[in-house]
Amino acid sequence: MDLVTLEDVRAAALGLEGVLNRTSVERSRAIGEAVGAEVLLKCENLQRTGSFKLRGAYHRIASLTDEQRAAGVVCASAGNHAQGVALAARLQGVSATVFMPVDAPLPKLVATQRYGAHVEQVPGAFGDSLAAALTAAERDGQVFVHPFDHPDIIAGQGTVGLEIVAQVPEVATVVVCAGGGGLVAGMAVALRALRPDVRIVAVQAAGCDGIRPSLEAGAPVAVERVETIADGIAVERPGALPLAHIQSLVDEVVTVTDDELARAVVLLLERSKLVVEPSGAAAVAALLGGHLAPVVGPVVATLSGGNVDPLVLQHLVTGGLRSDGRFVTIRTRVTDRPGGLLSLLRLVADSRANVLGVSHHRLERRLRLGQVEVVLELETRGHDHVRRLRDELLTAGYEVLID
Repeated sequence: MDLVTLEDVRAAALGLEGVLNRTSVERSRAIGEAVGAEVLLKCENLQRTGSFKLRGAYHRIASLTDEQRAAGVVCASAGNHAQGVALAARLQGVSATVFMPVDAPLPKLVATQRYGAHVEQVPGAFGDSLAAALTAAERDGQVFVHPFDHPDIIAGQGTVGLEIVAQVPEVATVVVCAGGGGLVAGMAVALRALRPDVRIVAVQAAGCDGIRPSLEAGAPVAVERVETIADGIAVERPGALPLAHIQSLVDEVVTVTDDELARAVVLLLERSKLVVEPSGAAAVAALLGGHLAPVVGPVVATLSGGNVDPLVLQHLVTGGLRSDGRFVTIRTRVTDRPGGLLSLLRLVADSRANVLGVSHHRLERRLRLGQVEVVLELETRGHDHVRRLRDELLTAGYEVLID
């Protein structure tokens, strides 16, 4: 299997001139202090269409013959590749049909349609959309634009690596998310050729980690279940061509949990003022989770996408704050008499916790006569603060259940 070369990536970069934004690299003191090394963020979340996917999609469509372009293109995607293909096709005057899972994030679906593509929604996971797109392409004589398993796609994505070397010549470690593997494969081509000593780390979601078992098997294997909030890298089976690049060029593959992803999303929003989707925050999640220790800087963490549903973002922020001990739900019981709830709230206030919500229930079957269950949603100051509050409640005679 022939690997993509540096010359292929450079050719893709020439074709993408005037099409892409050369995304910025921003230093993060917060992450740097947490890991003990200089950390810079490659902000592909600020790319056109909100992710790196336009790079590979545009290069793939630009490489087609006039006859192929006239027939149109087809792709399958959970959202970011869909938008990349839709815009790339529109910019080049090519019709595009996109197959997306029925539960794809609504903002990604709407954006894909607004870029001019026709969208077909398919029940099931990404693999079902992929199968439907392949069937349609064969039936209608259209070119299938694979999200990751094609040399033109890998070469296009590799232009991120070219930019990193130009922007951070002394880079020592590059961390990047991996689903199907196209981005990390392309970046590794450029990075390994231009900086042979650089440490390249691919990051997968723990709930969809197909690359490591595929490397062990020597061929792509599918995960049994997909359970992750990182829909952008929730790929059941990595590509054969990206896998060959990862085997040859990438130093290691690590996984991160959904809690780590949520914490990374919150930190990037709060400290770096950057909106990043869970898959786009995977590199930061790996750093903050201690999965790269020891960390040698300068480190470039690639923020691969920023297309997140505002409702999902709200959920992620709550989850991230909960993981950091800054939001907690406490269940307890008070006597059903005047002043019972007031005494509880006074103790909470004295502990310097901020009450965000209160509900109480008299009809819970487990309650004894004369008791009321109270559920408190609290803003707290970290895990130590939560433990102190729990101990104070227990000392005061309250039963405590922390969610």
